[in-house]
Amino acid sequence: MKRGCQESSPSASPGPPQSKVRYNPEGDAQFLEDESTKVFAKKVADHYSARTNQTLVEREASPIIHMKKLNNWIKSVLIHLYARRGDAVLDLACGKGGDLIKWDKAKIGYYVGIDIADGSIEDCRTRYNGDAEHHQRRKKFTFPARLICGDCFEMPLDKVLEEDAPFDIVSCQFAMHYSWSTEARARRALANVSALLRPGGMFIGTMPDANVIIKRLREAEGLVFGNSVYWVRFDEEFSEKKFKSSSPFGIKYQFHLEDAVDCPEWIVPFHIFKSLAEECELELLFVKNAHEFVDEYLKKPEFIDLMRRLGALGDGNQDQSTLSPDEWEAAYIYLAFALRKRGQPEQARVNGRRDKGKMHLSENDIMYIESQKD
Repeated sequence: MKRGCQESSPSASPGPPQSKVRYNPEGDAQFLEDESTKVFAKKVADHYSARTNQTLVEREASPIIHMKKLNNWIKSVLIHLYARRGDAVLDLACGKGGDLIKWDKAKIGYYVGIDIADGSIEDCRTRYNGDAEHHQRRKKFTFPARLICGDCFEMPLDKVLEEDAPFDIVSCQFAMHYSWSTEARARRALANVSALLRPGGMFIGTMPDANVIIKRLREAEGLVFGNSVYWVRFDEEFSEKKFKSSSPFGIKYQFHLEDAVDCPEWIVPFHIFKSLAEECELELLFVKNAHEFVDEYLKKPEFIDLMRRLGALGDGNQDQSTLSPDEWEAAYIYLAFALRKRGQPEQARVNGRRDKGKMHLSENDIMYIESQKD
């Protein structure tokens, strides 16, 4: 991979579904994954594809509705802090497009979303077009977009997005930990971010906080901990609750969050994440646990108002509803981070490549990419 980012041994993930448009990345930077990794990647993809879009009524009835609103607040703050008008944004593991409105409010100029789950990408397309019933009241998005279905943690994306890059911002929300099943995937994920970001560009995201998870595991009587809205379960191989520093990848656990997640995840020791990121010319600006993040940014007037509008802590008036203690405890599982690509930004950003995006996306506009098979 370019930009001096080190890579590990080769590997390959299950191919995406039959597609209208298909692209096979070529070259010698291919990764060949073992069968277990393929199975887990497909499990995660199938889980998110199977999740249906909720109506506003169904969403408000969720047992973790205030936690969802808090997570949206955290992501909105990150975008507010680092997005600028006209930015080109790459949304890794974009899911069903839940952050499209946030990017629209930031007045970005171009958006590319990529996700492994074909069902999620189709839902994202529908949401972007404003065709979903529960989004009929939404105005048209102001930026052109492009959507890709593929595993952004397994294959090189520099050639796929050669005409779209460089991006001003890469975002990966609540998904980076899915790359940590193997060292190859973790390195590939960060290599993709680095290769596609302009010098001075930002990489922002959220993911589970490994320190909190391991601390809670060691405090638990067995290999399971949690409360009424979430639980984490480790397999018997971790019965001693010890983790070798020489093996920081592939530490799997099962994670369940009511009305949201029920699939395998992997521990991301943040010091290792930071070290690999530095190899890829990505410098850490900050990392904060969700509780710390709320404590710091909720002191700023503009973010207090945003929290009130989103309703995570009620509206400050008649609506006194707020996160339950169990939701607040579950939020402690996560952290937020921001990294900057080394180098000096160009004086003028190039906006000429944005014509690859469209203001309305048909099914045929979705590109499906897969690894080149042996």
